Amino acid sequence: MRLVSIGLTVLIAVTMAATAIDAAGMQTPRVRFRELGYTIGRHRPGPFNAITDVQGVKVGHVTLTRGEGSLKPGEGPVRTGVTAILPREDVWNRKVFVGHSVLNGNGELTANAWMKESGWLETPIILTSTLSVGRAMDGVVEWMTLRYPQMGVSDDVVLPVVGECDDSFLNDQRGRHVSATDVVNAINNASAGPVPEGCVGAGTGMVAYRFKGGIGTASRRIGDASNAYTIGALVNCNMGARRDLRIDGVPVGEHLTDWQPQRKPSEGSIIIVVATDAPLLPHQLERVARRAFLGLGRTGTHVSHGSGDFALAFSTANDIPHQTAKTVQSYQSIHHSILNPLFEATIEAVEEAILNALTTARTTTGRDGHIIHALPYDALMRVMTRYGNVPAKYSPREAH
Repeated sequence: MRLVSIGLTVLIAVTMAATAIDAAGMQTPRVRFRELGYTIGRHRPGPFNAITDVQGVKVGHVTLTRGEGSLKPGEGPVRTGVTAILPREDVWNRKVFVGHSVLNGNGELTANAWMKESGWLETPIILTSTLSVGRAMDGVVEWMTLRYPQMGVSDDVVLPVVGECDDSFLNDQRGRHVSATDVVNAINNASAGPVPEGCVGAGTGMVAYRFKGGIGTASRRIGDASNAYTIGALVNCNMGARRDLRIDGVPVGEHLTDWQPQRKPSEGSIIIVVATDAPLLPHQLERVARRAFLGLGRTGTHVSHGSGDFALAFSTANDIPHQTAKTVQSYQSIHHSILNPLFEATIEAVEEAILNALTTARTTTGRDGHIIHALPYDALMRVMTRYGNVPAKYSPREAH
């Protein structure tokens, strides 16, 4: 088995700054789940194993990290950020079909009523912290009105799509340190190719299974050369109790009982974004969004009362024009009877994206000295091996 593809090698070079401190005080790189020697599922990933394997999709981050010590509401410490997902270069004039689903609704995904009503997505998707949703919406409006000067004058107005997770365990959330400019920069910085993961962008202050969480991404390819489709997922992980964590079916959380935060974080949330180039209509994409939660479930969480769990799925296969003289539009879609491989690929991509968030995130100290530890590689591998899940490659020197 080839452990590190060209795309993954590039990603490690891009994200080498994501490091953790081991017991000897040495900096060791954080890596993706497959680079530990494990695989998830039966379908193969795309070249970058990222949501950007869907052609035209771009991701950008702005990471805000400053200050130490006791919380001073409105001042810091700051451990937050913005993640922007662009479905295509001009999503306003060439909208994409979208579907979304909610598993537990203690959270927010703005514009969901309009997405449900229209069936399309027409803005970048922004992820950020809970109390910064309003400022993130301001940023999208600023970016859209700069790009489309007639918006709100002689053209329609826009409803930004913003999803949030609570980062107040590590971050001065009351300070609302995300600005409209940060959102504009995240959108403008968005690019195709490898996606930085872990403690970046909206993932900076996240906690997952009481390890450090954050941004993760993965992809899958289905079909053959004449009829192939790509499914990519990006998640912002902020959910789960330690005891619930399962990795490839192994009850890892029952054994990794150390490395706990001194105080219980909030019950958490997750935002899941799924992209595909398969031609799907809105009701089909809603079905895909619902399956995304099965990938979440494979990692163990029972989705608590206080959790906000939102999934959004879009397809780049069709173009929905913003304005047209045609009174009748024609669009393509695959038949319901052949959706199963796409459902499977979605579940696998979401599961691996969550694991990538856990393995790439680094130990972080936030407000009031709160420490959230990175998932320790060596302890993880010992537990996995105990259950017969032996990695294809194991090097204690590389483990953390």
